[in-house]
Amino acid sequence: MSRISVRGFAVASATAVTTVGAVVGVAAGNEPASVGNTEAAAADATIADIPAGAQAQVQTASLTQQADDQSTQADTAALKSAQESARKAAAETAQSKKHAADEAKAKKAAEARDKKLAASRSSSRDLGDLVGKSSYTIAETKAIAQQMMAGDQFQCFSNIVDHESGWNYKATNAGSGAYGLVQALPGSKMSSAGSDWQTNPATQIKWGLNYMNERYDSPCGAWSFWQANSWY
Repeated sequence: MSRISVRGFAVASATAVTTVGAVVGVAAGNEPASVGNTEAAAADATIADIPAGAQAQVQTASLTQQADDQSTQADTAALKSAQESARKAAAETAQSKKHAADEAKAKKAAEARDKKLAASRSSSRDLGDLVGKSSYTIAETKAIAQQMMAGDQFQCFSNIVDHESGWNYKATNAGSGAYGLVQALPGSKMSSAGSDWQTNPATQIKWGLNYMNERYDSPCGAWSFWQANSWY
């Protein structure tokens, strides 16, 4: 048998080598050495210097250490694999939830858009039924105004028109020449909203609403000014 060094075995398992060193000492008829001396002797020994039983113990200890190392490496690899799988699963779940949320948001926006469009079409049909006539009642003129502005602004607009013309779209101020529902001065200013400004209350309302929005931010802003000054 060749003389194979067992230094590697001693490094892999110091405990096993120490034990073998002790066995070697006993087999040779010597007194048991100290742990340090025994390990040093074992490190410098060869397989041929160690009894067969001790060789088997050294080899077994080395193989056991190797098996433990391989098991640890396998456990580490399995843990990493499980962590990566968990990370991927979490990412896929998050992406799925985001996709579902985006779809729900888009659906809600589409429904709101469709609802708004339907309301706009309904409003246009209602307004179409009111305009294009040869004459208008106060109720019809008010209905036109309600269709042309936000609901929370109508009352303010109505308050101004009540004071300016009493909802008479043909009202004329004999002294100043102001004309129409909102008493534009001169009345021809309203031609910017339509050539039929003299006979169509919708055109007068459109011009008056634009005027109030541009000068006072809203009909309610115009009404606040009117209350303080009796004009706007």
